[in-house]
Amino acid sequence: MNQKEKINLKEEADNPDPLPSSSEKKDFKDIQEITARREIKTYVLRIGRMTAAQEKAYQELSAAWCIPFEEKKLNFVDIFGNTNPIIIEIGFGMGDATAVLAEANPDINYIGIEVHRPGVGKLLNEINKRKLNNLYIIEHDAMEVLEYMINDNSVNGFHIFFPDPWPKKRHHKRRMVQRPRTDMLSKKLMKGGYFYFVTDWFEYAEFALEQLNQTPGLKNKYNDFAEPQPWRKQTKFERKGQAANRPITELFFEKE
Repeated sequence: MNQKEKINLKEEADNPDPLPSSSEKKDFKDIQEITARREIKTYVLRIGRMTAAQEKAYQELSAAWCIPFEEKKLNFVDIFGNTNPIIIEIGFGMGDATAVLAEANPDINYIGIEVHRPGVGKLLNEINKRKLNNLYIIEHDAMEVLEYMINDNSVNGFHIFFPDPWPKKRHHKRRMVQRPRTDMLSKKLMKGGYFYFVTDWFEYAEFALEQLNQTPGLKNKYNDFAEPQPWRKQTKFERKGQAANRPITELFFEKE
């Protein structure tokens, strides 16, 4: 060690960094908590093999029907070419019910958010086969899409059908339908908009009901659990739940 390095070490020992103040500690703790919440994902990327048809659809159609993620608010009129109502489905799985719903309602615009690429490829195939012009896909984390790409008070409805229930208590923090995530959904809904949640995991339904009742701006359309909405299409996960004798439970909240 040369003389200059020795002098620098002595100066550091004689003048240690001051201890952080209580306010600095609080700010640091807040930053840690925010970072931790943002790192908790509501999904796990499962490796799924794409069929040849899904791969072909993804390669040929994603440029036309997948909206790339970027930290920029979407203009729905630019995307759809009209001012029809906007419905966002979070986690559409393989997209079968999504495509059927979009085909049955050409006067409603749909955006499906999904991270499972085989499902994205499958839905792209359905969009092409059914010649749909009212359905686009965003392949990205839903909470980041809402935060960065969706304007406040701009969405007419959110659909979350049969999401991962994360049944183990230590995994409950990953559940999509809980505060503060539901606060974000409420903020993005326009007045009179709705949030529609369906699950085959009754404990999750009870948990979600409690969380939604505590979410500012949302009001339960029913006294408790909702009646089945006749326009909702059955999903593959719903059929699995029924085959396992699990009750299908629904929640329907509206933006006040």
